[in-house]
Amino acid sequence: MASEKESHQGQEKVVQIRRCACVVKGGRRFTFTALVVLGDHKGKVGWGYGKGTEVPQAVEKAVRQTNRASISVPLVQTTIPHLVEGRYGAARVVLIPAMPGTGVIAGNTVRAVLESAGIQDVLTKCRGSSNPMNLVRATMNALSQLRTRDQVSRLRGVNV
Repeated sequence: MASEKESHQGQEKVVQIRRCACVVKGGRRFTFTALVVLGDHKGKVGWGYGKGTEVPQAVEKAVRQTNRASISVPLVQTTIPHLVEGRYGAARVVLIPAMPGTGVIAGNTVRAVLESAGIQDVLTKCRGSSNPMNLVRATMNALSQLRTRDQVSRLRGVNV
């Protein structure tokens, strides 16, 4: 379901589009919501959630919101520095570093976030909720916990 489109900030992926109906006197009035992930494939990734009366309007609002909810992800060549677990609500996402050539072993939602960040080799496991919104937020939580060896040594005041 994830569709891709080039933007001036990076490549946007529409993870989910939902339709909501409000019953009024003349019939049903539909509104749409869009969950979008935007990344530059170099370690910067963000997500956004937009609502609108038309699908393009909802996607545009979500893309504007990605700038506010973007983070930088430390990469070690084509993978992540260490194993990490992200949580949000009932969703749990475990990210495991992998050897070069493994690829992104993940479901659609988590794959969209990881590929947008520029991660090419990683293993994942999702537990608990399969709600795309919760999975995106749990994956972003996991990516925000990542630290490189240099960052940890600097925090601890130890020379490596």
